[in-house]
Amino acid sequence: MTTPAPRTIALKDYTPSAYLIETVQLDIVLHNQETRVRSKLRLKPNRQANGAGGLLVLDGSNFDLESLSLNGRKLKVDSYSVEDDKLRLHNLPVGAFELETVTRINPSVNKALQGLYQSKGVYCTQCEAEGFRRITYMLDRPDVLARYTVRLEADVREAPVLLANGNLQERGTLPGGRHYAIWDDPHPKPCYLFALVAGDLGSIASEFTTMSGRKVDLRIYVEHGKEPRAAWAMDSLKRAMVWDEKRFGREYDLEQFNIVAVSDFNMGAMENKGLNIFNDRLVLASGDTATDAQFEAIESVVAHEYFHNWTGNRITCRDWFQLCLKEGLTVYRDQEFSADERSRTVQRIADVRLLKATQFPEDAGPLAHPVRPESYIEINNFYTATVYEKGAELIRMLETLIGPQCFRAGMDLYFDRYDGTAATIEEFLSCFAEVSGYDLSHFQKWYSQSGTPELGCRVTYDKAAKALDVSFTQSFAPGPAAAARRPLPIPVRIGLVGADGGDLPISLAQGELASAGVLLVKKGHQRFRFTGLSKRPVLSVLRGFSAPVRLALDTTDAELSFLTAHDSDLFNRWQSAQAYGMRTLLQIYGSLKEGRRSTRGAGFAKGIGVAIGNAKLEPAYRAELLRLPSITDLMREAGDDVDPALAARAHEQLSRRVATILGAELEALYRSMRATGPYSPDADSAGRRALRNVVLGLLTARGGEKDLKRVADHYFSATNMTDQACALSLLAHVDAERATQAFEHFLERWQGDDLVIDIWFAAKAQSKLPQAFDEVRALLDHPLFKTGTPNKVRALIGTFATANPRNFHRADGAGYEFLAEQVLAIDQFNPQVASRLVSSLRSWRTLEPGRRALARKALSRIAKAASLSRDVREIVSKMLEF
Repeated sequence: MTTPAPRTIALKDYTPSAYLIETVQLDIVLHNQETRVRSKLRLKPNRQANGAGGLLVLDGSNFDLESLSLNGRKLKVDSYSVEDDKLRLHNLPVGAFELETVTRINPSVNKALQGLYQSKGVYCTQCEAEGFRRITYMLDRPDVLARYTVRLEADVREAPVLLANGNLQERGTLPGGRHYAIWDDPHPKPCYLFALVAGDLGSIASEFTTMSGRKVDLRIYVEHGKEPRAAWAMDSLKRAMVWDEKRFGREYDLEQFNIVAVSDFNMGAMENKGLNIFNDRLVLASGDTATDAQFEAIESVVAHEYFHNWTGNRITCRDWFQLCLKEGLTVYRDQEFSADERSRTVQRIADVRLLKATQFPEDAGPLAHPVRPESYIEINNFYTATVYEKGAELIRMLETLIGPQCFRAGMDLYFDRYDGTAATIEEFLSCFAEVSGYDLSHFQKWYSQSGTPELGCRVTYDKAAKALDVSFTQSFAPGPAAAARRPLPIPVRIGLVGADGGDLPISLAQGELASAGVLLVKKGHQRFRFTGLSKRPVLSVLRGFSAPVRLALDTTDAELSFLTAHDSDLFNRWQSAQAYGMRTLLQIYGSLKEGRRSTRGAGFAKGIGVAIGNAKLEPAYRAELLRLPSITDLMREAGDDVDPALAARAHEQLSRRVATILGAELEALYRSMRATGPYSPDADSAGRRALRNVVLGLLTARGGEKDLKRVADHYFSATNMTDQACALSLLAHVDAERATQAFEHFLERWQGDDLVIDIWFAAKAQSKLPQAFDEVRALLDHPLFKTGTPNKVRALIGTFATANPRNFHRADGAGYEFLAEQVLAIDQFNPQVASRLVSSLRSWRTLEPGRRALARKALSRIAKAASLSRDVREIVSKMLEF
């Protein structure tokens, strides 16, 4: 039987809902195999729609319908029809009416982790994007907002904790050892923000006083015994609440704010109104169980989900095409929070690293789409780096163009004007245009045009005129949508660096300034002239990464070294070091492809040596200067016909060369960054560990006996998980007794902790040793590995496919076949996880011909599967059709 083609949903086809919902009353009686959901919806015709016509179509699937009543009277079978995922009701009253449904669901068998399911015995929900329809019939769309009152009932021994959105109104006991709780949410919301949690959980509590003096009860619920590991998440939450009041004037609006950590969760976290549900890896942390990176991620994601209270909950998106309106905007907000809490420069570097590693390849391949897509088959596939990370960059550009004061005024107007509604990108931008007087119609193209602009920059100096001419060109890489792409307004922050390393004053004789130090490039070809320059300066361009573009700037090695040492913009110092490192890697890689030996690397090593020797620079920043572009970075920049094995060899050669040339300095730096006190996750302490561990990685690349002993000693003497996990990941590449001992020690010590053991799986998965592929395959049968747990899948299979270019891209294609097997198996019960796994092959067309053919074969195998989810089918089809 041929599977019917899935329906494509298009932005141009949007129409308002024929009906609106005023109130939702839910009575949910929880049992692990048969949960009963009684839903009462108060509906009315939507006057802004073209007319209901007496027909109401509700979404629903994966449950049994027990009864259906209209205004208290049971409906006859000829007045409605039930389809696979729809309920159609005919001949409805002209005005408002009440619809009551009773459905039955089985949470214990829900392995897709959407709708209502159980995680380690705890009932929880995930309703974004379209999970609510797996609980009961609903107008499951983000532009239908309603007030919710929820009654939960459960066995008091199985689920002493009963949580839902809003404020707790009542609770009590019932006969037979059961109990109930009633929650009311006074703020209208779409059903994707509905949540419930019920189970036997421990908690920590605190309170927060808002800027208007209201007390808010704060609680974080976790597995019993793990309460102390939630302290950092609580601290992060309170700091985020303070920051949002100061930075954006946003105050929390309920009496309670609850966070619950669960083990099985497809996403990182979910911002349900007043009841955030988190993957437990983004809540639980202590110095001996979590790395600095995990502490930082918890801080960032807790803030992100809290900030959604206004950018996503109080104002939601009209339709799923506007997803960036809540996600891109909130990513920008959490980036700014982290920048204020830690180091602004280091945070910006981290944001740009992530953008280039995830979003640039997305923009350059078959999965490219605008920040606001024009169409989709499965909305779960559009929770992408383009929507999140590029969406955040668009907000940052907007602030650069109109200035911080106008940006804040625009945000205030947006909050005031659209509170309690479902908004669009046009409505959002209109607020900033109104307060600034800036015409943003041209800027809006950033939201509708896919692809990363290629910004070429050519510099010439006119000695006689004492002028510097800077010419920019905009272009896009070839592709299916290239012909339709048009020049975009690009804010380019620049600086002119003199011979003494200081910034020179800018006198612009030709060209347009968006603001002080920011050029506005908005044409395909544009020229700027700077005058009053008696000597040729070095141009520092795209400071702070002021726009998400690929910059092509013809600079010499000497200029890159000079900027690495002197640029007053610390981001561009780092960017210059990265550019020099990438140039060197590409030259080594090119020599290897031609079968020649390369001696490149000394100039680059000496350049960063000068920079890291500057003790005035914070350790976290010096760590970033020392961190070479990755193998996958090199593969991205190498163009077509990429050989991953040669890319790995090039990276190893440069790492070894840098470590050898800077050996004495690195060893001294390693010793000087040794911790002297107890573990603390604060930015300064984390920065010192980051620098010491980056240095350790470079020294280990030399491969000497002394270096291998150092990394083993680092592991066994570690007093925190950051140092221990770093050493373990380095030992994963070493075929020696020391490495075996470390992995056995880690397994024995942490086998009882599901979260920590994921570090062990991930270290195994990224090993460059030849036997690593067989070990990864064997680990699928390890008693601690669970295919039904997304964290385990991401740690082992996901890490292997994305962070092990040597073994995943094996010349025999076994890595691709392995991925296909896992995708097909996981797709049978969790399409969301499966579709994200298959996306790791999005750049398969850039591989050399042999691997390219094998990757195509594996993708074709997936595409031909008889029972394939919409999630995976959409991704694979695009990858093969590109």
